Amino acid sequence: MLPLPVPASVYGLVLLLLALNFRLIRLEDVKEVGVFLTGIFPLLFVPAAAGVMELWAEMGEMLLPIIIAIIPVTVLVMVTAGKTTQALTSRKKNKEAAANDGIAE
Repeated sequence: MLPLPVPASVYGLVLLLLALNFRLIRLEDVKEVGVFLTGIFPLLFVPAAAGVMELWAEMGEMLLPIIIAIIPVTVLVMVTAGKTTQALTSRKKNKEAAANDGIAE
C-alpha cells in the first residue's frame, strides 16, 4: 500500500523516531523494550547467519568481491557513527556550558 519499496520495519522505526521527536511518546515508555531488544540482538541474527552458512558454497566464488565490498563499508559506517556521536556529544556539552554560563551570570 505504501509507495516506496521499503520494509515495514523501517517505516515503523521512522514513525517511532517522529513520535519521540514530537513527544507523542516518552522515551521512558519504550526504554525497557529497547534495552531488552538490544540485549537479544545476537539471537536475532542467527537465522541470517544460518542462511549464509547454507549458501557458503555458492558464495565461495564471490568471496573476494564480498570482502572488498564489506570492509570499506564497515569502516565507513564506523567512522560515520563515531563522528556523529562526537558531534552530538560536543553539541550537548556546548549547550550545557552555555546554560551554565547563563546561570552563573
